[in-house]
Amino acid sequence: MTITPELLLRGYSVGVFPMAEQQDDPELFWVDPRRRGILPLDGFHLSRSLARRMRRADYRAAIDTDFPGVVQACADRPETWINQTLFDLYMQLNAMGRAHSLEIRDDDGLLGAVFGVTIGAAFFGESMVSPRRDGSKIALAHLVDHLNRAGFQLFDTQFITPHLARLGAVEISRAAYRRQLEQALQHPGRFMETPLETDPYSVIQRNTHTS
Repeated sequence: MTITPELLLRGYSVGVFPMAEQQDDPELFWVDPRRRGILPLDGFHLSRSLARRMRRADYRAAIDTDFPGVVQACADRPETWINQTLFDLYMQLNAMGRAHSLEIRDDDGLLGAVFGVTIGAAFFGESMVSPRRDGSKIALAHLVDHLNRAGFQLFDTQFITPHLARLGAVEISRAAYRRQLEQALQHPGRFMETPLETDPYSVIQRNTHTS
């Protein structure tokens, strides 16, 4: 079966997402975890050490500066589920305004980034990359702040990792996830319509108040 961008969005909307066994495998399969990872938008854990790092304000946050580069960086690992088919689909979704990356950079290049897909008030996190220390944590802090300000209700992380758990992610049942998904899809998200907050101090303040 050929997966089109429209079919991909339909899959997300009913609670499943695609993966490949490995980068060189052209086939995709749908995943429907019994336990689903989410990052509650009012529960991001901003540690003191991360806040100290962000207060240095020696980086720049931006959206979609280099979406293809971010997806490629996420795929450039010894083991990855992002094959060429998925890469191409993400590019098409980005062109449609349905997939975005939040990137953290300094004068030396990329510190960290997160990319995902948006439908309604749901953000489906696909992958993140952290070329340098704390890069993906900073990206997630800015992303959670942006999603809150843009009216989002659900941040789907698909699975839970120790890294995500330390930042506040939790597991919920498939049934609970689908209830949250159904609710989020009934509301608009304003991902691109909402200006990205680039001031680390404001992001820290809001994340501290909501966590």
